[in-house]
Amino acid sequence: MMHSDIVNKQKQFFSSGNTKSIAFRKQKLLNLKQAIIHQKQAILLALKADLSKPEFESYIAETHFILTEINYALKNLGQWTQPQTIKTPLAHFPASSSLNAEPRGVILIMAPWNYPFQLLFTPLIGAIAAGNCAILKPSEHAPASSAVILSLIAATFAPEYIAVIEGNASVAQALLKEQFDYIFFTGSTRVGKLVMQAATHHLTPVTLELGGKNPCIVTNSANIDCAARRIVWGKFFNAGQNCVSPDYLLVSSDVKKSLIEALKKWIQKLYGNNPKNNPDYARIITAQHAERLASLLHNGTIIAGGDFDATNRYFSPTLLDKVQLDSPLMTEEIFGPILPIIEYSNISDAIRFITERPHPLALYIFSSNKSEQTSIIQSTQSGGVCINDTLLQTANPQLPFGGIGASGFGTYHGKKTFETFTYYKAIVKNSCSLDSGIRYAPYTKKHTWLQKVI
Repeated sequence: MMHSDIVNKQKQFFSSGNTKSIAFRKQKLLNLKQAIIHQKQAILLALKADLSKPEFESYIAETHFILTEINYALKNLGQWTQPQTIKTPLAHFPASSSLNAEPRGVILIMAPWNYPFQLLFTPLIGAIAAGNCAILKPSEHAPASSAVILSLIAATFAPEYIAVIEGNASVAQALLKEQFDYIFFTGSTRVGKLVMQAATHHLTPVTLELGGKNPCIVTNSANIDCAARRIVWGKFFNAGQNCVSPDYLLVSSDVKKSLIEALKKWIQKLYGNNPKNNPDYARIITAQHAERLASLLHNGTIIAGGDFDATNRYFSPTLLDKVQLDSPLMTEEIFGPILPIIEYSNISDAIRFITERPHPLALYIFSSNKSEQTSIIQSTQSGGVCINDTLLQTANPQLPFGGIGASGFGTYHGKKTFETFTYYKAIVKNSCSLDSGIRYAPYTKKHTWLQKVI
């Protein structure tokens, strides 16, 4: 079936009004929940094949994350869809005003390979909850996951409602030529620009969930051992292939030496002397990506790790010191298990370093000084902030997740996902029982009288 045929069939189905029923939406969310539970083992095996993801990481960041979002939507959908009563000016009496949450229509969701299930199904949950149809484009770089997604969706939903289209970049380009009612893209800034450019042809609204270089500040008031343990976990989770992982460290010169020693200690404790043989450490998605990471190593001095085997998609947890600030290491998102360390003398220098660069998706602060924390937050811009921990800002369905500037725009998770795929229709309802006539011509003397009244 041609892409245009699938899009047209979904538009026809959406026009039938079936997707607007709250009972329909809840049932489809329940169907998706049951399908994920039923296919849990297949999902884990696919993630193992594509990324060698440890089962624990697959559970908390993929299946559990998705099921939490579904449960949250099911619990709150009735409230989200209620018409909102809006205050009406007295001059409009006896009219009343309201806002109705309306679905947008047919949605295109394009997902990346690093979290192939979470980053596809989380926006899908919101699209279903809001009453839309959707076409899903999983990443071709995670073929095992893409195959499970195709099978799961085909067994759960009719294609005129939810459909999966697999393929490479040329397939994505062809899809972007179709007229959708909304496009939701997660991926690189480079591809995000192409998506937005394509969307302008049909004036299609978009959400871009991108990435960037997320700074992690460690001040001289930080609990160094705690900071090191949580930085190592957050950076090397999924082998660093995470749009919100700490991309580089800004470390106070007072604590740099002790932090480096603590980082080395926790790398060894968490992943052992040879992470290559550790089942709790993931692999790089492709040999090409491993080779790209290897090319960054000469932009600094290796002080831990630096081992890689591109053929087997392995890259060790790596720390770099004395980094070249104008090199690709510090001008491009690393998206892998390399952590550059940059020393600063005072906190104003660290803040200036961040503000002189594009806005990041995440900012991490390790400090026990509350005024210091506040100063950093107020002086910088980022999609989200996490203090004395890493990654946790993404895992609360009551917190919106999204970027700013180069790290993207639009937010989702929880209610925000529902709102992303909803537009709010303004409705005014009046009665013919009262009609003063003041607004009608002739306007003689009415203008002066009305000004006095107002």
